[in-house]
Amino acid sequence: MSIDVADGEAEPTTLRSQADGGIVAQLRLDHDDLVLRPTLRQTLDVTVEPEYWTTLETGETLLFVTAYGDTFGGFEAALERDTTVRDPVLVDRYPDRRVYRVGVADRAIRFTAGTAAVGGRLLEITSSRDGWLVQLRFPSRDDLVAFNEFCRERDISVTVEHLRVSDDGDDGVVALTEKQQDLLAVAHEEGYFDVPRGISQDELATRLGVSKSAISQRLRRAIGELCEATL
Repeated sequence: MSIDVADGEAEPTTLRSQADGGIVAQLRLDHDDLVLRPTLRQTLDVTVEPEYWTTLETGETLLFVTAYGDTFGGFEAALERDTTVRDPVLVDRYPDRRVYRVGVADRAIRFTAGTAAVGGRLLEITSSRDGWLVQLRFPSRDDLVAFNEFCRERDISVTVEHLRVSDDGDDGVVALTEKQQDLLAVAHEEGYFDVPRGISQDELATRLGVSKSAISQRLRRAIGELCEATL
């Protein structure tokens, strides 16, 4: 037998909740043995975004990543030399990006488990010139401090780029990274969304000092986040 619940009414529950409040932190994490860090250090013109990872019955962890760039020869050469991963495979290609599968090496340092262990949630992750740029949500400031301690014990460098309080009014727009917000602000001010456009993606890339492919994927993700939050 099913019980209908009227819109706006909630059934009583004893489920423990961390949904109210919390801290959203944008952090830059760096260590020589973070997954793919050796490759990222050698290929600054390619932006990398992990898609998902899975653990096989053998215990091996496979990671799928999307790399955005204009050329990929240097990236793939660095990937083959990277000691934090093994058996890299190109699994798909598009005009502005490629998708790779890599096995995570035993020596690689991972921070996702540490995030989950303190109750944190990964909102977004992308590569940067100085490590991995991540946006994480923690139930409380104490949990953020616990994550920082997790990183300190493993010599992972943590640079705080932005902190803000998460509240009940969050509508999803907050998932935008600082770079996405900056890009959208510049694009809007310069007339990128006007007809005809006042600025091209090439000009936006020059203005912000990144590759055209990075601009393309950053716009795509930012607009997708805005649509998800408002539609």
